[in-house]
Amino acid sequence: LTSYVVAIALACAALGLKINDVGSWDNAHATFYGDMSGSETMQGACGYGDLFQEGYGLATTALSTALFNDGKTCGACYEIKCVNDTQWCYDGVTIQVTATNFCPPNYTKTHDIWCNPPQKHFDLSMPMFVKLAQAKAGIIPVAYRRIKCQRTGGIKFEINGNPNWIVVLVYNVGGVGDVVDVKVKGSSTGWIRMSRNWGQKWVTNSQLVGQGLSFQVTTSDGKMVESDNVAPANWQFNQTFEGKNF
Repeated sequence: LTSYVVAIALACAALGLKINDVGSWDNAHATFYGDMSGSETMQGACGYGDLFQEGYGLATTALSTALFNDGKTCGACYEIKCVNDTQWCYDGVTIQVTATNFCPPNYTKTHDIWCNPPQKHFDLSMPMFVKLAQAKAGIIPVAYRRIKCQRTGGIKFEINGNPNWIVVLVYNVGGVGDVVDVKVKGSSTGWIRMSRNWGQKWVTNSQLVGQGLSFQVTTSDGKMVESDNVAPANWQFNQTFEGKNF
């Protein structure tokens, strides 16, 4: 399935077609979770950790089932504005956020089921929500669109796991932001396709300890960036290395 998705993305790129490109606005709703400190937005279903250390800060959102796409949308960037509510909206204000978490559905409720399919919904950090509207609004109608992610520095590769099961968190991805394929190459191997574990955590059971590592990262628009010799042969688990970016 992963090969099929990558092939489609690459074919679209070759034809000049763009997946989830910037431009068209769609309608949704937005709420917020946590408080102004943003502590409750850390970690989450995309596999990220300390969002401040990883460069995302509080400009983040959790996505409803319809947008989250089983974690494949993690890392994507959105522009959002409050619309059609003169009581609560701050006119002319837009925010830019990164998808870092999941707003789970609640099938036990019959009302306020904003994150249930098929509804498109953003559960923002509180600091982002209050840029758009008064907090006491609770929920607001919004318009949103995908935008390119503006990142500082290169793609980061955080290596964890053990010698038999290597887990790489891929973050700080520019361009469209959402990764559809990751390959790793040791100094003694060819390119090895990694599997998505969850969110933006990618895994392989190939034996790579003691080898220098290179990575290829492909995003949903079919673009690929290759970062050669990112990690030296003496890399250790719980280390993070920086490659190229889009």
